[in-house]
Amino acid sequence: MQKITLPERPNWRDTAKDVGFTFADMHGEPYWDESSAYRFTLRQIEDDIEDPSTDLHAMCRDAVAEIVGSEGMMDRLGIPAPHRDLIADSWRRNEPEIYGRLDLAYDGTGPAKLLEYNADTPTSLYESASFQWQWLEDQMAAGALSGGADQFNGIHEALVERFRALFDPNTDIHFTAVADNPEDYATVEAMAWAAREAGMGAHYSDLDKLGVTKQGQFVDAEDRVIGTLFKLYPWEDLLRDDFARHIKGSGCLFLEPAWKALVSNKGILPVLWQMFPGHPNLLPAFFADDVADALVAGGRPVPAVAEAFGKVADQFRRAHVVKPIFSREGAGVSIVEGGDVTEASANTDYDQHPRIVQAYAPLPDFDGFKPIVGAWIVGDRCVGMGIREDRARITQDLSRFKPHFIAEQGEMP
Repeated sequence: MQKITLPERPNWRDTAKDVGFTFADMHGEPYWDESSAYRFTLRQIEDDIEDPSTDLHAMCRDAVAEIVGSEGMMDRLGIPAPHRDLIADSWRRNEPEIYGRLDLAYDGTGPAKLLEYNADTPTSLYESASFQWQWLEDQMAAGALSGGADQFNGIHEALVERFRALFDPNTDIHFTAVADNPEDYATVEAMAWAAREAGMGAHYSDLDKLGVTKQGQFVDAEDRVIGTLFKLYPWEDLLRDDFARHIKGSGCLFLEPAWKALVSNKGILPVLWQMFPGHPNLLPAFFADDVADALVAGGRPVPAVAEAFGKVADQFRRAHVVKPIFSREGAGVSIVEGGDVTEASANTDYDQHPRIVQAYAPLPDFDGFKPIVGAWIVGDRCVGMGIREDRARITQDLSRFKPHFIAEQGEMP
């Protein structure tokens, strides 16, 4: 894994504008940054990213199977009591999933470490699946990259096949997101593009334009009944919305399904550590209430986790990360080292939620920037990746997207 300086394409901003990538620059700063790119070897991709990410996804499904059978665990993950049956039934009916993005700490040497799983409403799909692939082709054509270069990117093709596997041809699928958010719309349109290529009908409506009929069915902005809805709106918010009471009787299939409320929840991280202690791709994690006293000199964890915490107590006292079980783009996250908060997100929108604590995994530093690998899951396997980097240790909404390529040493530009 290396960061390689490369020439930018002369007219890439015009290209971005032409294809609707309107948020390539945000607030006067580049969001898409191709002044350099990350190089990986094929072994690093296959052995350290692709296969472990596929395994991590399977482990998350194992965790869901445990959680849905426990009222206590549902409570710890902040699932509202009136909707716990909805989530459990969604899992037991095997309602299909489409995609998710695992965020990993990886430095090119040791095992990748799971930081969190954006399994419900992950964004950066368009730039991962499409724009960075166009970058690769353009750079190879220009001679900036060798003809043998490649990219870990089968995301769009996998989405097309996923829709074909799940739905009959000409099935109408509705798509929705919050209005006037270009990044969210780009993600939804990338998904709809795959659905159309798979032979589906794809219809978009802003979230606030959806309604409910007297019969309890959801309808779009043109009063068409919605049978299948892809919503870029997180389940933790939807379940607290007035519309949630209509879901069960609506006859609508939701993408992502309701059980993804458990996977996208950071409360799954301590559940995973409990189920798979010592796994090389996991960081030790606990519910904050269980170990809060132990993180203060002389305190002890609750008995249920005392043995597990004892094995990693010194690691946590050196450094750990505090995260709300619900949050987006690093909001509410803080890094604690030696008992002191040394870095914290300025966004406090999620501070009212319960927290987990996770062992600190330092991100690698490349020229003052710290990258995170976003490993994309479609169906049940890892099919591609994107990279975000920031000068801060907490990745946030304006962190830059960086392209990547695969090349062995002899194939370097």
